[in-house]
Amino acid sequence: MDGTLTIGDFAKATQISVKTLRHYHDVGLLVPARVDATSGYRHYRTDQIPVAQVIRRFRDLDMPLAQIGELLNTADPATRSELIAAHLARLEHQLVETQSAVSSLRSLLEGSTSTPPISHRSDPSIRTAAIAESIELADLSAWFQGAIGEIHVTLAAQHIPPGGPAGSVVSDRFFTDESGEIIVFVPSTTAIRPVGRVVNLVLPPVELAVIVHNGSHADIDRAYGALAAHVAERALSVDGPIRERYLVGGHDTDDEQEWRTEIGWPIFRTASN
Repeated sequence: MDGTLTIGDFAKATQISVKTLRHYHDVGLLVPARVDATSGYRHYRTDQIPVAQVIRRFRDLDMPLAQIGELLNTADPATRSELIAAHLARLEHQLVETQSAVSSLRSLLEGSTSTPPISHRSDPSIRTAAIAESIELADLSAWFQGAIGEIHVTLAAQHIPPGGPAGSVVSDRFFTDESGEIIVFVPSTTAIRPVGRVVNLVLPPVELAVIVHNGSHADIDRAYGALAAHVAERALSVDGPIRERYLVGGHDTDDEQEWRTEIGWPIFRTASN
């Protein structure tokens, strides 16, 4: 007796399917102790059972195979702890997002959330320090945070105080094609010296229907929907990009429930509306 298990018996012992064990072998995560040169049958040592059990636990926590492999190949306990802690932090973040989505869906189905008030406003031209680029939806979060930070750093370096909360101008194409121009801006009290991507930009005056969304952007579509319905029902809509202003945003606090985002929809405004 050589003290090894066939792949079938190893699958029963570890509760991991033969198909999955073969995949783990192919990617180098759990290599059999011996592979028969003639038949190709895989055999595993009994001391590989705990390793397979560890892998199974991490897969239950949705840890990527590459990260599991890195963890198993790391001899340093501190490094292993860091890898595990980083993954647990990601899981906690996903849990918060899931809880937020569940809460939003429940309130949507129950109709328990009142619509924030919508007002009409004339915005004058605004002098800003801005970054304008064509962005893919998948890259939006990282690009946006980087752009906001770069503008604030530029203003601070030139000792120019912001003239109001940051905002963005979002092209229609970005919404329809998941790719399009976005301008991120911070109002400036005076013109800046352009540095890198940051330039002076004067936003033109515009008539807007405005709503303020409180909380995470996970359910900001509800505010957008209410605003669109308001504009459409009154036949006020005109061509033009959406404007957002981050009255309280990620630059101010990490607590997404504290965020307040103003959304402005361009409209044709008369004295009566």
